Amino acid sequence: MSSAHKKSILIFAAAAAVLLAAAVLLSLRDSGESIPASSDAAIPVSVGNWGLSFPKEGDAPNGNASVSDLAKYDAYYLGNTSQKVIYLTFDCGYENGFTEPILDALKKHNAPAAFFVVGHMIESAPDIVRRMAAEGHVVGNHTFHHPDMSSISEQAAFQQELDSLAELYQKTVGKPLSHFYRPPQGKYSEENLKQAQALGYKTVFWSLAYVDWNTDSQPTHDQAYAKLLPRIHDGAIVLLHSTSRTNAEILDELLSKWEEMGYTFKSLNDLPGVV
Repeated sequence: MSSAHKKSILIFAAAAAVLLAAAVLLSLRDSGESIPASSDAAIPVSVGNWGLSFPKEGDAPNGNASVSDLAKYDAYYLGNTSQKVIYLTFDCGYENGFTEPILDALKKHNAPAAFFVVGHMIESAPDIVRRMAAEGHVVGNHTFHHPDMSSISEQAAFQQELDSLAELYQKTVGKPLSHFYRPPQGKYSEENLKQAQALGYKTVFWSLAYVDWNTDSQPTHDQAYAKLLPRIHDGAIVLLHSTSRTNAEILDELLSKWEEMGYTFKSLNDLPGVV
């Protein structure tokens, strides 16, 4: 084999490795899984995706924007870190049979949660959404169509996504939607934070998540516990997906395990500064 041929093969292999790594990173970002981020980053003009780094298991992670930076825009990724409290949140894109078992487990433990719903969830499973509200859970705004909100720069278009969802919820449930908002896929920009704040919303990210969203490749119970138990921390805002079979199967035991670790569960309404 000539030296030129060998060099071409090496270049091709290196390029393939870079592309593979990029694909994996994008997959993690879209999943809500934690990805490395700078520990001291402020909010740049365009952030892209919410990300976390875990310097030590059991400690609160660093976000790609700090608690104080986010607070300027009524945004959160952590709750009260001086208490052993957990804020449970679920993203609800559609119903596939697992939300009611999740609600059953929450009811058993008297654990409040927040469900961030989209238009399809309300349209296709109105009774379940009404049950969320009736049982005292926060129902939050995850937008009507679940778009990349960071690509929307005009306030009117941004507002339309949130208002359409809020109007549908009011019509379906008979009460106003809460003013908690979660950007789809964690994609946001500083402008988005300002836009949400101007509409009276509090933007809620998360400090703990795992890859539970892929319904065709669900984690085992042990894999879920390996992510959710060692990394739990005081004031954690936990992101789970209601479409996950694993979450529905383990939630009762998971909540028990967290309770055995000394944790209690609080509503997003109890976040510091929420009025």
